[in-house]
Amino acid sequence: MNDQEQATTPRPPVPPVGLKMPHTLVIVGALIALVLILSWIVPSGEFQRFEKVLPDGSRIKVPVDGTFHLLPKTYLGLQTLFLAPIKGFLDGAGLISFLLIIGGSFAVFQETGAVEQGIKRLMVHVQRHPAMEALFIPVLMTIFSLAGAVFGMAEELIPFIVIFIALARALGYDSIVGTSIPFLGAAAGFACAFFNPFTVGVAQGIAGVPIYSGLGYRVVAWVVATGVVIAYVMVYAAKIKRNPELSPVRDIDLARGSTVSAGSGDAWNTSHVLALLTFLGALILLVYGVLKYQWYLEAIAALFLGMGIFVGLIARMGPSTIAKHFIAGAKDMVGVVFIVACARALLVIANDARIMDTLLLHSSTAIRVLPRAMTAQVMFLVQCFINFFIHSGTAQAALTMPVLAPLSDLVGITRQTCVYSFSLSELINPILPTSAVTMGVLGAAKIPWERWARWFLPLMLILVVLAFALLVPPTLFFYWGPL
Repeated sequence: MNDQEQATTPRPPVPPVGLKMPHTLVIVGALIALVLILSWIVPSGEFQRFEKVLPDGSRIKVPVDGTFHLLPKTYLGLQTLFLAPIKGFLDGAGLISFLLIIGGSFAVFQETGAVEQGIKRLMVHVQRHPAMEALFIPVLMTIFSLAGAVFGMAEELIPFIVIFIALARALGYDSIVGTSIPFLGAAAGFACAFFNPFTVGVAQGIAGVPIYSGLGYRVVAWVVATGVVIAYVMVYAAKIKRNPELSPVRDIDLARGSTVSAGSGDAWNTSHVLALLTFLGALILLVYGVLKYQWYLEAIAALFLGMGIFVGLIARMGPSTIAKHFIAGAKDMVGVVFIVACARALLVIANDARIMDTLLLHSSTAIRVLPRAMTAQVMFLVQCFINFFIHSGTAQAALTMPVLAPLSDLVGITRQTCVYSFSLSELINPILPTSAVTMGVLGAAKIPWERWARWFLPLMLILVVLAFALLVPPTLFFYWGPL
């Protein structure tokens, strides 16, 4: 290689010398030890529970406010450090299977070349119509935000990550932009939802609030929050397009290989078209199944397993070739699977030690002594703390609403406001290393959590301040009615 070639060849940035963040698995392992120590200190206790029928006919056990009682202290031994992750694997078997199948199926899909060729064709249109690029981020993030707000898109967005990273890089952005379009778009909609049955519907049903009441204010808040997230991503995207060296994942993107240009790749052919149509058909079927039949992880995983096999056959791969690519893709998700299992171990320890209800009791007791103007914001912070352990919107609503909803009556805010503080706590999910969705997304994107966390932290602080501000009008104006 001559001197000119050496000068023009891009090199991954040299990591700065100094304190290096430990691996995400090490961070989660340290949290397991911390929660185990906490379980030795916090008294064991529980609320009485009863079975409540939700508006969709499903049943869920919810605690009864005022029935908390202490239990003989449950001490977990040091062996829990090793047993809890195993229980986390068993407890999260459905999600873990989903992640492995998604990883395998999309590896097969990528090997067909349809993704590259589809992006190549899209780039031709963008070059002919430059205005399309200006709409790329805001329009697509709004669509994903609507999906989060209407039917609670969460795990379902993981299949989109690889596609949007390739699209973003082809347009001169980086993997963070590609990840943010579906992930942060859906996260903003999920947190500021107006129809999400898994958060708004369940929480309002348990709190005794008319289902989907308070719609008008939530729609306004959804517009504001989605706009803030879109603006943040667009400002970052413009900066990276001007100076790609500023990207915190520059070395990762260089290792992925060159981006797709309008003239790269093999010829566009019928198998590429059929593979893309199969993928599009799977997405349409996914939305229909979730809305019509409440599909969850098992059904969605089966759908994409079938898609992976079918697109492999369309691309004239033999069964052994499909299996080889599938295993390679699933192997890429193994690190994420371990992190998910260890994250679920935190909840296993809290439940086995019987301290979760105790933490909820003391959190609600602290809220009772606060001025009314601060109550909703502190409820939001309490929900954020519980969100660290419990990431299912339905499970978190079932745990907290029976205690915090009656408490809101005593401290002078409406139950509608209490429900809203719970919903907004989902804004912090994209930074939590204990969130299976977050780690699944980052695993698909091949972005280390610590790099994503450093990038997302300023946005998270903005969103927390925004949540505080959004809770002021409901507190002042007794937010309740149908609008």
